[in-house]
Amino acid sequence: MPPPDAAPWRPPDTPPPAVVDPAGRVAYLDLPTGAPLGVGLGDPFEAVEVELPEDGVLALYTDGLIETRTHDLDEGMRRLATALTGPGRSLEELCDAATGTLVSGEPCDDVTLLVARTRALGPGRETSWTLDGDPRAVRTARTLTARTLEEWGLDALGDAAELIVSELVTNAVRHGGGPVGLRLLRDKTLTIEVHDGGHTLTPHPRRAHTTDEGGRGLYLVAKLAHRWGARPAPGGKIVWADLDYPRTPRPSVLPARPAPASLDAA
Repeated sequence: MPPPDAAPWRPPDTPPPAVVDPAGRVAYLDLPTGAPLGVGLGDPFEAVEVELPEDGVLALYTDGLIETRTHDLDEGMRRLATALTGPGRSLEELCDAATGTLVSGEPCDDVTLLVARTRALGPGRETSWTLDGDPRAVRTARTLTARTLEEWGLDALGDAAELIVSELVTNAVRHGGGPVGLRLLRDKTLTIEVHDGGHTLTPHPRRAHTTDEGGRGLYLVAKLAHRWGARPAPGGKIVWADLDYPRTPRPSVLPARPAPASLDAA
């Protein structure tokens, strides 16, 4: 399975992404260009994998942010780099600084900006396994999941997590081919990732008929998970699902009952 700090990237024909390191220094990634996203579907493209620094910021944007009718791209990129330079700022502050580089007047193109900060999980928050690509992997995956959730004190998620793992690993065995990767991550949510060698990127849930013996797996995943999806990975794809942690119920606070009055015997 790919390392968590490796970001696969399909470079469109747009300005290069900017990377802000933890010290606040800005650099532009030198990436090969390709057709704009959504144009020339089916055309070959070169995928690039870039390792980003922990607690760094990745800024993606369209040329409308840096190019105007009177200012070229190079000048706009220098303005953007100056605006992004500096450590310790929030993503909102970086967005405000970047959009503040727009010169007066209407931009010559649409403006889109996306910034994201990289984080590394602390020790004991991630575990992964590689399973044989046969039906026995499903039971093994369930057992490993239940054991890990018990160690993490997340037994309350056991039933839902085991069902999601069963469905995703079953699909990987049936349609992916080769070994199956299982990964659990404990962060803001519990994330379940299953890696397989299939080339079909996004599996689609369907509503099975009452007489169908199968076909309900992804429908159940969509119902149980807070969100789920798929992304490309070296040698195949990863299908993931997020589970919210159970809310701890607040103890009911009842008014104290008055002590019964005592009767003195005459």
